[in-house]
Amino acid sequence: MSSKYSFRKYIYPTRWMSYWYQIKEVLDLESETVLEVGVGSELVADYLKNQGIKITTVDIDEKLRPDIVGNVLNLPFSDNLFDVILCTEVLEHLPFDKFEAALRELKRVSRKYVILSLPHFGHSIKFSFKIPFVKEKRLAIKLAFPIKHRFDGEHYWEIGKRGYSSKKVKNIIKKHFKIRKEFIPFENQYHHFFVLEK
Repeated sequence: MSSKYSFRKYIYPTRWMSYWYQIKEVLDLESETVLEVGVGSELVADYLKNQGIKITTVDIDEKLRPDIVGNVLNLPFSDNLFDVILCTEVLEHLPFDKFEAALRELKRVSRKYVILSLPHFGHSIKFSFKIPFVKEKRLAIKLAFPIKHRFDGEHYWEIGKRGYSSKKVKNIIKKHFKIRKEFIPFENQYHHFFVLEK
């Protein structure tokens, strides 16, 4: 694994919770075959394999040791091959004008579902209230803060920055998928999840 994805450098508590949601959404869909686009730390793929799910990984970087080296814009797989495609925190690494082409390719390879996560810039106010014998109550409010995005060597764009509103991103997604579920985890307000259906 690349040192970029090492535990101390990459897996901070909020990202750990994002992995939990990725795994939960895959398991909730009761899928047998999964394609993970973007290997990252390998934590999610390793866990799903241990649950008996047939998972294939694809990444553009051969140093990360994916099962298949390939690009999300031209996935080396036949149509409708996987029950679920898991593509989390990947598409922001492409210029925004490639976003729709990547969605088309994810749709082509998926039999039914795509789980997508994208960075959502902005500040949040969070409230959590817990007393004994009562279920915890949580509320998170995402504050709009549409600053101009500056390429940082990694992200070409992020939801919530000027020109990349949540509405604009969702309208593009809706051209190709039904949005079955959408959420921003309470624990990680930077990751915006979409569970998409063909």
